[in-house]
Amino acid sequence: MATLEDIAKALGVSKGTVSKALNGAKDVSSTMRNAVLEKAVELGYTRSIRRENGQKIALFITNMEYARPDDFGYDLVAGVRKAAEPAGFQVDLIPLTIQMQQETAYDSYMVQNQYCGGLFLGLSLRQDPWMKDFESCKTPTVLYDNHVSCNPNVTYIGTNNQEGMDLAIEYLKSLGHQKIGYLSYELHAYIYQRRYYAYLQAMLEHGLQSDPALTGSEHHVSDCLGQHLPRLLKQGCTAIICSHDILAHSVMVHCQELGLRVPEDVSILGFDDIPLCRYAVPPLSTIRQDRENLGRSAFHALTSQMNQVHVSSLLLHAQLIERSSCTIAKAITESL
Repeated sequence: MATLEDIAKALGVSKGTVSKALNGAKDVSSTMRNAVLEKAVELGYTRSIRRENGQKIALFITNMEYARPDDFGYDLVAGVRKAAEPAGFQVDLIPLTIQMQQETAYDSYMVQNQYCGGLFLGLSLRQDPWMKDFESCKTPTVLYDNHVSCNPNVTYIGTNNQEGMDLAIEYLKSLGHQKIGYLSYELHAYIYQRRYYAYLQAMLEHGLQSDPALTGSEHHVSDCLGQHLPRLLKQGCTAIICSHDILAHSVMVHCQELGLRVPEDVSILGFDDIPLCRYAVPPLSTIRQDRENLGRSAFHALTSQMNQVHVSSLLLHAQLIERSSCTIAKAITESL
């Protein structure tokens, strides 16, 4: 755990200033206090942060790793805390289980535990009972990569998947790829449904073959690799977009095991820009989600709900990250 000296050194201020800021002293400016609080959260010094109003929010997490910097959820959680804790909110991280949801209705759980709002990471459309509760809940709620219609108390937060897929298709088309395949995890999660339809729409808008036959989705990565990848390659796909970087990395490795060169024979592009992408061989091109700012935005959407500003959805821009797993289509290079 970080010390007062660590925070002071990082900010270039005295230990006394840090101590007073953490304890709400009146002779410390709000700007300095927020800077100290944010740095304390960033460095892990959270136990001494003073809660001005005792408000608590619950950050529920399921189906997502978040404990280590390389985990997908790490920056999301950090973003929520960096926005919420300097504002005086206590953030409780709660592993969400099916049993918990079956035992207590969502609104009841929140009232019993005195939470003024809830944020959710990793929910499944089919498995989680509270997804039904969100259709009529009264508690201010923000769902990451999940959407509930017609309840003003629930906000969907995420990255603009249509924009991200447009960037991916436009980039690959500029490299001469005409037949672009798409592989995904099983379409039980809202986010994978959105990316699947975004792929088909982007292919259509860019004048390419928009055909479900060029796609494949399975629950297990091994099934994607064993069934759908060979089928797409046999159809002549020179580039493959994957719904997630983990799947993209697995596809890239399997192609190499099959004797194919990446990117010379087939280009691979992922989605999310997790830390693994930079260290893959070759480094993986992908569509980046700004996960820390997604976390911050989730908190701001939640406070908007608390203030009766009912935000339906909040989407951040996607960003194309060009690395070495994509190149000019092989048919073009062979004709040069």
